[in-house]
Amino acid sequence: MSMSHLYGKDEDSDGVEMESFQITDWDIQNEFNPNRRKHWQTKEEATYGIWAERDSDDERPSFGGKKSRDFSAPVNFISAGIRKPAAEEKSDSDSENEAAPKVEEFQPKKLRTGGNFKPTQKTFAGGIKSNNDFGSWERHTKGIGQKLLQKMGYVPGRGLGKNAQGIIAPIEAKQRRGKGAVGAYGSERTKQSLQDFPSVDSEEEEEQEFQKELSQWRKDPGGGKKKPKYAYKTVEELKAKGTGGKAMSAPQKEISQVKVIDMTGREQKVYYSYSQISHKHNIPGETPTSGKEEKPQGFVLPELEHNLQLLIEMTEQEIIQNDRQLQYERDMVVNLTHELEKLSEVLSGEDKAIYNLSQVLKTVEECEQRMQPGCDNPLTLEECARIFQMLQDKYYEEYKLSEKADLAVAIIYPLVKEYFKDWNPLRDPVYGIDIMTKWKNLLEEGHLSHSAHDAAMDTYHRLLWETWVPFLRNIISQWQPRNCAPMVDFLDSWVYLLPVWILDNILDQLIFPKLQKEVENWNPLTDTVPIHSWIHPWLPLMQSRLEPLFSPIRNKLANALQKWHPSDSSAKLILQPWKEVFTPGSWEAFMVKNIVPKLGMCLGEFVINPHQQHMDVFHWVMDWEGMISLSSLVGILEKHFFPKWLQVLCSWLSNNPNYEEITKWYLGWKSMFSDQVLAHPGIKDRFNEALDIMNRAVSSNVGAYMQPGARESIAYLTQTERRKDFQYEAMQERRDAESIAQRGIGVASVPMNFKDLIQSKAEEHNIVFMPLIGKRHEGKQLYNFNRIVIYIDRGVVYVQGEKTWVPTSLQSLIDMAK
Repeated sequence: MSMSHLYGKDEDSDGVEMESFQITDWDIQNEFNPNRRKHWQTKEEATYGIWAERDSDDERPSFGGKKSRDFSAPVNFISAGIRKPAAEEKSDSDSENEAAPKVEEFQPKKLRTGGNFKPTQKTFAGGIKSNNDFGSWERHTKGIGQKLLQKMGYVPGRGLGKNAQGIIAPIEAKQRRGKGAVGAYGSERTKQSLQDFPSVDSEEEEEQEFQKELSQWRKDPGGGKKKPKYAYKTVEELKAKGTGGKAMSAPQKEISQVKVIDMTGREQKVYYSYSQISHKHNIPGETPTSGKEEKPQGFVLPELEHNLQLLIEMTEQEIIQNDRQLQYERDMVVNLTHELEKLSEVLSGEDKAIYNLSQVLKTVEECEQRMQPGCDNPLTLEECARIFQMLQDKYYEEYKLSEKADLAVAIIYPLVKEYFKDWNPLRDPVYGIDIMTKWKNLLEEGHLSHSAHDAAMDTYHRLLWETWVPFLRNIISQWQPRNCAPMVDFLDSWVYLLPVWILDNILDQLIFPKLQKEVENWNPLTDTVPIHSWIHPWLPLMQSRLEPLFSPIRNKLANALQKWHPSDSSAKLILQPWKEVFTPGSWEAFMVKNIVPKLGMCLGEFVINPHQQHMDVFHWVMDWEGMISLSSLVGILEKHFFPKWLQVLCSWLSNNPNYEEITKWYLGWKSMFSDQVLAHPGIKDRFNEALDIMNRAVSSNVGAYMQPGARESIAYLTQTERRKDFQYEAMQERRDAESIAQRGIGVASVPMNFKDLIQSKAEEHNIVFMPLIGKRHEGKQLYNFNRIVIYIDRGVVYVQGEKTWVPTSLQSLIDMAK
């Protein structure tokens, strides 16, 4: 179907263009606009219609063909046209907000198109149908779309999506009234679009704002002008704009009024601030950037507008600067307020400090006045301590900051000297302890150093060193070292009040030289007072400081023992206190060198006579048991006693003796030794040797003169003595086990009898110890000790031998069982 009649031309069969003589809309519009040119539709316009690109909407070719425009010709204005009534024009203007200043509106006729298009007809052929008919065309097709939607949860009549937010109605189209661009005739949105997408269109807002501003200059449809609507800017808005919503830290007057030269145009422009650059298009003479000259208005005064704009900007800048200056001053007021509060607090603290210092100064001055000679109320050391205690409690900071050393020198030193001027520490050692304890708490700063140099600055230490120690030096210089008890008691009472370095100085420089000199003058042969009586009391205080005195004391004692005889018991009385004072090595060396040889010589002269025995010499030697070591005593006995004693026994047995007397003699000598000596293996072997000699003598004498029962008596003695030895060993082993158990696993697990001890030892060495059921020997239960048969009788273990039961020590039993 040809649409050429719409554009006023036609073609014949030969392809020659022919003008149509029918009256069209173009002809009607051309009657009112004689200069309207005919526009021939191009291929692009046929395809895109009103959306086709062109240089200008009003450039159309004339009827005779294309003709170039004369841009140099003057602008012609349309003098008349079809004008709507005032009421209709007003209604259209209010409803559509169309802004057309100084141009009269026309109502051209709409172009006709090929189809029967009606404004009320919907775009889609199907139109808007009920929701129940949605997708009903699938009844005539083989598609499965509706089935898939239903499988996925779609319910007919509701929208798609998880929350049924999908649109089910077809999209509506809205017909544009004119031929202008999109949005030229108002909003393009339909009722359905506004309902489904209730969002605000930014373009519509811009259009409404533009129409609002433009309506101020638009002519009234009735022929009159509307009253202009002016936009006012309040001072608060201006200040908010100038500060950017933030308070300025300082005035910006210099920056805002800087001179700016703009050379971007044809002419040089001068501005008074950077903010005027954004408004330079308002300055007269500025060339528009669009390149298209605007038509001058009827009443235009660019110079006046420029001046007014300049005054407005200067006023705005002044308002902004004043606001910034005001904000700056307010901030300064706040800062000065805070600073004033802080300074007030500081001032209050300074006033309090001044008052406290004045009180301290007043108190010190009163103390000085009361110390003057001839004062009615002289200051005492106790009252001065109370005053210093008050200063420390009430004015602590000032007391700590004050020079306590100067106060002590000026006030306390004279009082301390006066307090101790008539004191004798040897008669009253506790005098002044209470008052010096108070001064120690008041003045000492806690120095723990042993060095006098490090602690020299401590006020309390200097007080003792300069007032109390000189007084003590004078006392010690007159003291006799042999009268040690008063001096020792005095230092014991004051030791916790004296710094370490001062006590060391007293002991090393004052006490020790006096003791050393007295030891050099001591003579153990002539002095009636034992040296330990005036040396040993210093051991708790001086301890290792006395060791240099021990060597001279041992030398003097050794010289005194050169002519000593064991019959003189005074030597033991002199030496016994030094046994725990000398070191074990030095004591043993002293005994071996000076005592043991004399004891051996004395025992070598001892005579053993069974018929008339004198025991004095033997007692002189045995009295040194405990003073000399056990090995030294056993060595003396083995060398000087037992050989003679066994020889006497053999001689007696060879002369047809009375075995009962020999038994008593044997037991009598054995009772002369202590258990420690008898437990020594050397002494035990000697007495066992004597038993063996007696047994051999009884066994060899088989004559008629043989005493009845002698063999049984000696056998019984032998068995009894060996049982005692084993009982003693068992007791010692039990004591050792008990001590180990008490140190390790506690008292609850200590064996309570000898059987338990054997059981514990067997477990310790992984030895089987168990009773033999039904087997006894003389009523005693037999035990198996790793295949060794034993029984226990009164704390002694008996092992089964070839012919008889042999008593055995526990350690020997363990060695046999392994």
